[in-house]
Amino acid sequence: MAGYLVRRLWQSIVLLIIVSMIGFGVLHLTPGGPLSQYALTPGMTQEAMDRISEQMGLNRPLPVQYLDWAWRLLQGDWGTSYRDQQPVLTVIGRHLFATLLLMVSSTVISIALGTWIGIRGATHRYSKFDYAATVGAMIALSIPTFWFGLVGIYVFSLNLGWLPAGNMYTIGDGSLLDYLHHLILPSIVLALVNIAIWSRYMRTATLDVINQDFVKTARAKGVSERRVLMKHVVGNALLPMITLAGMQLPNLLSGALVTETVFTWPGMGRLFLDSLGYNDYPVVMGLLMFSAILVLLGNLIADLVAASIDPRIRLA
Repeated sequence: MAGYLVRRLWQSIVLLIIVSMIGFGVLHLTPGGPLSQYALTPGMTQEAMDRISEQMGLNRPLPVQYLDWAWRLLQGDWGTSYRDQQPVLTVIGRHLFATLLLMVSSTVISIALGTWIGIRGATHRYSKFDYAATVGAMIALSIPTFWFGLVGIYVFSLNLGWLPAGNMYTIGDGSLLDYLHHLILPSIVLALVNIAIWSRYMRTATLDVINQDFVKTARAKGVSERRVLMKHVVGNALLPMITLAGMQLPNLLSGALVTETVFTWPGMGRLFLDSLGYNDYPVVMGLLMFSAILVLLGNLIADLVAASIDPRIRLA
């Protein structure tokens, strides 16, 4: 176990270095650069621009800038936001809760509904429900997330008036029920694609297990069909789903970016787009590294949980 963790840690460090180098290079080589926000200031001269560039250290070679940024990152200094003039971690921390709330709620919805749809589709193979679930999954995977968000706002907010069109809470309220009321529509929209993915994988995994010899043996012993399904079939079919849950983190983060923009949800996805628009590169790099760390941790936890549940998996 210790050797496995050391190897995974080393792999994660290498991946983080590669991600940071690519992200840092792409951001600083794009047209405009961090100084573009100052160029529109009335009365700004070239001499003043050069002075600002020197103060920010942007006149140095790009590799030197990267090494300086990486060294400060290792010391816990993630930089200072150009727009807010606050530490990057402070800026990210203000939006972290909103993103985690949206991701956790959508994950719970997608796992619960996706698992049920997949199991029912496998146990009622080629039924009307199975065909409807297959068509629904294909539709959910084919249509962009923002389209579902716009349709949801039009139907449930503008026409029916059941749900709010955006934001995380009502100004002046902030109660738990108000948070939940605002959370319903964006979490469902974010969960739609993951429900489709989870249901397809769960259906395939259930079909693989349901024809195994140990399932036939349990039925031959007279075990009730419900007990066979819940203990022997579902329990074994969920094992590969644990790994899938870890792999779905990038999809959740990318989906949250679109969902938060459509519903003006004050999370990290919206912060990422706003920071790109303002050329606030320290915040963009901070979000990039934070998301990469989150994905790596999610995959590691999923592998450890799968190994602890399934004795056939050995961490070597």
